Amino acid sequence: MTAATLDTIDRRLLQALQADARAGYEAIGQQVGLSASAVLRRVKRLEELGVISAYRAVVAPERVGLSLTAYLNVRLEKHADSHKRSPMDAFRASVQAWPEVVDCAALTGDSDYLLRVLVADMAAYRRFVMDTLLKHPSVQDCKTSFVLDVVKASSAVPL
Repeated sequence: MTAATLDTIDRRLLQALQADARAGYEAIGQQVGLSASAVLRRVKRLEELGVISAYRAVVAPERVGLSLTAYLNVRLEKHADSHKRSPMDAFRASVQAWPEVVDCAALTGDSDYLLRVLVADMAAYRRFVMDTLLKHPSVQDCKTSFVLDVVKASSAVPL
């Protein structure tokens, strides 16, 4: 499905679901001008096409003891023995197992990856960096920025 195949009602439906995915089909239908059964059909179609990929609860990190957020620019070693996995492959596999890392993006420019890390405090951050990240054989170095205040946070896709 391409963006061109989404009509206005599909976009309004997606906006309503992004705002509150727990809303009933009848309530969403009132917002977008459809019956509950028509909303259900469209939602199922959007799920089947992969436009809607998941439903999640948004958890406030500070409410579960994760009050420190850091962004880490990570640079990897560029060379690997030919019989081993590439540094990027090894790093990507390891990141999947690190619960502190909630987002990881490959980058262009000076850094190879940008990690968003959630931890309880500075001691937990230090343990993650010193005992996990910097001990990884693919990691050359990292630079950290700590979040002072969240000005805007959204997982919604702009439609």
